[in-house]
Amino acid sequence: MKNFILAVMLALFSVSIQAQATDQNSETAVAPAPAAATPANPNQAAYRINAGDDIEVYVWGESRLQRQIRVLPDGTFSFPLVGRIEAEGKLPYEIEAVVSKGLENQYRGQVPQVTVSVSSPTGLQFSVMGRVNSPGNFSPGRYINLLEALSMAGGPSQFADLDGISIVRKTPQGLVTIRTRLGGLFKRSGAAAAVSKRAIPNIQSGDTVIVP
Repeated sequence: MKNFILAVMLALFSVSIQAQATDQNSETAVAPAPAAATPANPNQAAYRINAGDDIEVYVWGESRLQRQIRVLPDGTFSFPLVGRIEAEGKLPYEIEAVVSKGLENQYRGQVPQVTVSVSSPTGLQFSVMGRVNSPGNFSPGRYINLLEALSMAGGPSQFADLDGISIVRKTPQGLVTIRTRLGGLFKRSGAAAAVSKRAIPNIQSGDTVIVP
């Protein structure tokens, strides 16, 4: 049973990738020029910095201002001549703007270009508990969806309730519970429809997945 479930999950990943490719091809066929000029959602895959990530900050032409930095547990880091910077939840280009602003009084003219990149996204962590084969904490190093999270946890166990899965998420307003029904994904009649509707939520850093 376990091997069957894992095999189905792998097959669904393939279906999901094919569905996305089909959507992209369809959009290109209908309106190729606008799609090439302006992406539908340029920030869709953008990575937001988490506490524990290793980032690189580079100020062009200033070797003294090149740093490999680990974001502290409180989501901040310190940079020379700028001070403490709030980094958690921000996109790299937002950090670049903060560093550039902080360096303005150090230059008579324009501040050299600032580049911020995530060298190791180890701060992206989540946990899976309940009826899975290998519960625990995970650091995927990239954004994943709920189905991939279950796969990393060894897949659901034999008696798991796939229509009762909950994602407990930390937000500035407090804990939020996201309830998800995945049972249809494991039925031939419902799998394609579920994938086409993109019913599989993405996992965010700090999420706890509970499989009853």
